[in-house]
Amino acid sequence: MSPLKITTRNAATGPVLEITGDLDYASSGGLRELLPKLTLRPGQRLVVDLAGLEFCDSSGITALIAARNHAHAARADIALAAVPDNTLRILRIVGLDQILPIHPDSETATRS
Repeated sequence: MSPLKITTRNAATGPVLEITGDLDYASSGGLRELLPKLTLRPGQRLVVDLAGLEFCDSSGITALIAARNHAHAARADIALAAVPDNTLRILRIVGLDQILPIHPDSETATRS
């Protein structure tokens, strides 16, 4: 198990969350607790950079859906970046790749 670490930075398009470690039942609450603290304005994009993600279970997927809901409630967009292959496979199986835009890296995801 790798502890979850979430780093927040700002880009021209909006906040970027860099997630490293395991996003699972034991840690996904950390992401869910952070979301209401993020300031998103209409038209911005929340980017969730998963380059350092080592493991993601169904609770982690639920937290990503919560991030989408938070962004949409603020009339903002969301994008995932650098999704590891094992997580991308799960997103495709459950159809979330159809509602969560996926980019190869955060640089691409933060382009206007």
